[in-house]
Amino acid sequence: MEKKNVSFIYLAITLMIMTFSMRATNNMIITTVPLLAKIDLGFSSFFVGIISAVIYLFTFTVTFYVNPRINARLRRQLFIGANFAILFSLIAYYFTNGIAIWGISALAGLAYGIMMPNLITSSTLLKDQKERERLISLYSVGLSLSLILGPTIEDYILTFVSYRDVFLLFIPIVIAGVIVSTMIKFPHTKNETRANVMKNDGLRASLLTITTYNIPFAALSIFLTLYAIARFHVSGAVAYSPYIYFFSISFLTRILLTIHPLKHIKLPLLFSIMITGFALIMFPFLTTFTSFLLLMMLLGIPHGSIFPMSTIMIARGTSVEQRSAANSYFMAYNNILFMVIPLAFGYIVKFIGYEYSFLILIAPVILSAVALFKIYGSNTTIFISNLKKVPPNAISGKKNDL
Repeated sequence: MEKKNVSFIYLAITLMIMTFSMRATNNMIITTVPLLAKIDLGFSSFFVGIISAVIYLFTFTVTFYVNPRINARLRRQLFIGANFAILFSLIAYYFTNGIAIWGISALAGLAYGIMMPNLITSSTLLKDQKERERLISLYSVGLSLSLILGPTIEDYILTFVSYRDVFLLFIPIVIAGVIVSTMIKFPHTKNETRANVMKNDGLRASLLTITTYNIPFAALSIFLTLYAIARFHVSGAVAYSPYIYFFSISFLTRILLTIHPLKHIKLPLLFSIMITGFALIMFPFLTTFTSFLLLMMLLGIPHGSIFPMSTIMIARGTSVEQRSAANSYFMAYNNILFMVIPLAFGYIVKFIGYEYSFLILIAPVILSAVALFKIYGSNTTIFISNLKKVPPNAISGKKNDL
């Protein structure tokens, strides 16, 4: 077997295991900590919201302020340490009380702030562009798979254990991540920089791209179940089922992108944005739960395609020296969206209801899409795979550029 194929297979296996471990456990913590706080510790709804925000806040702090400012060697050490921190957090959550849960949640947030951007960067290190973009899509497949299997595992074990026990039963998944974390590749360059990264076309285009989908998804991730219950009068268990169809279609979309990496991403991106806009327009007109399920399946397509296309833009538009900082800022921006959008959406719902609240989300989707194609539509480096072209705004990595 050729050395290049061995390298790709090695990276693919380690990346998939690490991604599944990280994202499945992250999703479990985000969804279970509020339940633990509310049911076991007697927190009010207000403090349940605050304890959830603490995780996102500390994740944002590390991704934005810490990760871009440290070198690859230290990041690797912190990455391995972050996996041990999550292992400790799961044990600590089992024994926690109303005071300790705040510190544990802050620690978990800090750990994920190190893990998430560095895992994305690891998926972009292959020199061959086609293989690199296939690996990026495979990373996205791992994210989707974890969001299907993780909740399924949790749903099953909750039939015979308490919320506290869930944390202990996820420990084997975290241990797999701890072991594989020592095998994850980091950039070999000693000249990483964050200089001019915020002005980079690849990063800016990726932020506009992810905005077209993550604004509605940030609202859906919190309010989908509540909307289904209020609109169609179904049980909580039935109301949760659209996530299964949604993430399944997303998963299949990302598998397709892994098998057939996109050379030209402009038209597929435009198609995905149009699907998002159409789906948001349809919310006020849904009359049956079946129609809602079909709409959520449709929304699974842009969920599956837009994130990998955003990260591909960063990979195409940045140098290796810039990539860690770019991915950190990208993840920090996503954390901001997931902190701000649910708060704003929840406030608007009180006045116009769920249906029209989803409908008006089409405004930022359209504005972001128009800005994206107007400013960067002619940028062939971002939208068209070209192995010979130097990324715009990329630095040489020399000392006088730092």
